[in-house]
Amino acid sequence: MSHGARVIRTGVSSGGPAAPPPVTVASSSAGSDAELMDGGYFRSCAGMLKVAQMISLLIGFISVNNSPWTDYSAYSFFQIVTMCDLVMILFFYIMHIFRVYRKLTCVSWPLAEFLHYLIGTILLLIGSIVAASKSYNITGLVAGATFGFLATILCVISMWSSYKVSCITQSTSKYR
Repeated sequence: MSHGARVIRTGVSSGGPAAPPPVTVASSSAGSDAELMDGGYFRSCAGMLKVAQMISLLIGFISVNNSPWTDYSAYSFFQIVTMCDLVMILFFYIMHIFRVYRKLTCVSWPLAEFLHYLIGTILLLIGSIVAASKSYNITGLVAGATFGFLATILCVISMWSSYKVSCITQSTSKYR
């Protein structure tokens, strides 16, 4: 099966420097490396899941930040965890949109994202449990903890779906 023209670079031969590779036209504009942004990632399930995570983390942070606190250490921990998770999810979202993972191949991006979700989800779950237990029925704190739990569930779904895709891809390509 041919998916378009491909250029194979072999390097420098013994006869002198190699000629520049011929210019090829990509068969599809969505898969082209020349594009700055990956428009398909906006509409993908993983992209929309990341946006939902960022929105729920931001709402949880704002809810806790604008409420009277009863326990400084519990809610400052919750705020730190939500902002760190939000920044890291935004980082991976931008990395996927601008296809940075194709240029920086020295990092295992699926593993880095999986470890971020694993550690961030555990810390977010702990922060949400502590925030919920110390909320004392103050509506803003309860809402913050609820959105923290929602973001935790979304992070678990994202982690599970990325791990499932990685395992299926590895196991099927192994036997081909």
